[in-house]
Amino acid sequence: MKIIDPHVHMTSRTTDDYEAMASAGIVAVVEPAFWLGQPRTQAGSFVDYFNSLIGWERFRAAQFGIWHFCTIGLNPKEANNPRLATEVIEMLPRFLAKDGVVAVGEIGFDDQTDAEQDCFARQVELARTFNLPVLVHTPHRDKKQGTIRSLALVRLLGFPEERVLIDHNNEETLPIVLDSGCWAGHTIYPNTKMDEHRMAVLVQKYGSDRIIVNSAADWGISDPLKVPKTIAVMRAQGIAEETIARIVWDNPAAFFAQSGRFDVSALEKRPDMDRRQKFETNSVLRGEPAQAHR
Repeated sequence: MKIIDPHVHMTSRTTDDYEAMASAGIVAVVEPAFWLGQPRTQAGSFVDYFNSLIGWERFRAAQFGIWHFCTIGLNPKEANNPRLATEVIEMLPRFLAKDGVVAVGEIGFDDQTDAEQDCFARQVELARTFNLPVLVHTPHRDKKQGTIRSLALVRLLGFPEERVLIDHNNEETLPIVLDSGCWAGHTIYPNTKMDEHRMAVLVQKYGSDRIIVNSAADWGISDPLKVPKTIAVMRAQGIAEETIARIVWDNPAAFFAQSGRFDVSALEKRPDMDRRQKFETNSVLRGEPAQAHR
């Protein structure tokens, strides 16, 4: 079964992870811009980070047979530094116009402050300007209220709900999102958020309409193979192959295709792998280039 992991922070992962993901059936990934684990102190660090998402990381993924897309935005955790947030939001248009950028995100709430709401709203307007969908992060604390507040802001701004993916859902928030026109993402983690068995129960209860799963797989305890592992659990629970395929392929493809930059037909073939290629003098090889890998 072909798989899209629609939210995975590959900057945090190794080449071994890419190889394992490709072997498990993952054909494409979407990497959202996110917090790096400690506060950035200047806008220039965002420039380099965003450039790496649309440049080196896209190149690196292709060398392991995986199509790489990204979303660009100011993470809500970084929205509470007004000076820095303003500088970053002002630079976003130069990146939102780039190939491979398939949404604005991840944006949303963390501590649910007024500053976060302001950055959320400004970035939704950028999504409208660039005709891009929006990826919304729901907070770790008071997730239900953060989800309700996110949906209320989307409606207040008049942004099309079918172009919004509300991520990191759980049993409490999923029915709220499904009652809207938004898509519902679920992050499958080893110890927190959702796990494979809970996800299977939700699919049995709610079906597959607008439901998406991802691994996130950041610099903390996480697993970039959580989507394939969730497939295995859903199969063991007797969930139909058609339902599983809709969740791990059709739904993420349909959502990000709204960007006009996610060509589903191109994903029928994996990118060419030639590790002799270089990106700004750098390759995934070390030392002298070896024979091309096809």
